[in-house]
Amino acid sequence: MSSAIVLNEKFENAGELSLPADYETIHSHNLYLYVKSYLASVRANTAHSKTRSDVSGGGKKPWAQKGKGGARAGSSRSPVWVGGGVAFGPKANRNYNQKVNKKQKKLALQYALNEKAVANSLFVVDSIAIESGKAKDAAALIKTLGARDALIVKELVDEKTFLAFRNLKNCYLIEANELNAYLTTAYYTVVIEKSVLETITKEG
Repeated sequence: MSSAIVLNEKFENAGELSLPADYETIHSHNLYLYVKSYLASVRANTAHSKTRSDVSGGGKKPWAQKGKGGARAGSSRSPVWVGGGVAFGPKANRNYNQKVNKKQKKLALQYALNEKAVANSLFVVDSIAIESGKAKDAAALIKTLGARDALIVKELVDEKTFLAFRNLKNCYLIEANELNAYLTTAYYTVVIEKSVLETITKEG
């Protein structure tokens, strides 16, 4: 059974918190499907090409059908002409969204949390709060973990804590309702408030 590392208010090791045993039986394919869906949903989808009907000009037949000795041509906007339309090019109206049901989303998050626990990269703390609002104090706490980056998950983000983590390039502060499997796997370390983790495990 995998366990999260419990931290005290100074971010020092204070024990372990076991995750549900069934987390270890979740298949990794659930995470794959969710991450694939997440990345597809954030695609810019700005690539757009014009077909021969969208390109201006080309209304007149370039030359007579017969007598020239060359190939026939009906329009200078043909895809085979320089400056013509594009055949089978990308369109900005394409829908890349891929559906993932609620159960798979939940399983993906549970699998991702379990993987962090196995790697000793899941930390649980009663409360994450930087009352000074200073980035150096937030950085000092993260430094004690020895992590190159961290995802910080609070039940509700207060203004002072937000200001403290805002300018740290290697940290990302989110509220509980923003937590998902993609963000969990995107960061080397996850620091989560105990109440948030308990809510996730109870829902499972």
